[in-house]
Amino acid sequence: MAKKHEEPEKNEKEPAAPEAAKQAEAPKQPEGSKQKAESKQPDALEQAKAAQAQEHDQFLRLAAEYDNFRKRTQREKDGIYQDAVADTVKKFLPVYDNLERALHHETADEAYKKGVEMTLTELVKILDALGVKPFGEAGETFDPQRHNAVMHIEDESLGENVIAEVFQTGFAHGDKVIRFAMVKVAN
Repeated sequence: MAKKHEEPEKNEKEPAAPEAAKQAEAPKQPEGSKQKAESKQPDALEQAKAAQAQEHDQFLRLAAEYDNFRKRTQREKDGIYQDAVADTVKKFLPVYDNLERALHHETADEAYKKGVEMTLTELVKILDALGVKPFGEAGETFDPQRHNAVMHIEDESLGENVIAEVFQTGFAHGDKVIRFAMVKVAN
């Protein structure tokens, strides 16, 4: 009976030994797995945060690039419009000059003079509607950025760098000078 009794003890010990080994190993695996999982989670979390930050940065750059493109095309569009107005007005300025000369010319026909005056007035209204302003009146201060001095006189009754006479009216569209005023400057 001792043999039988020993065998069952062996049988009982055999299953117990693998269970003990499993139990001894089982706590180690979860701890190791937890450590590996914990070490993998911060790495994965950091990688996800870095990827999200990179995507956000790319999005911001793209949005800024689009905004710059939009502003640049608007400036170009405004510049093209201003250039087109300036080019068109330049072509009509000889007509303005001729009407102005005809208005200052002596004539006996009052209807003719009135017609020229009305035509010149209408042309000035159209130019004004386009944003084109005439400049260069006698008595203004000479500005080399806007005036072209073709003559110089010494006159004590006028101040220094004052326009004495205007030979040709200047025109500007906004800040852009379309045609410089041709003037005579005193002192």
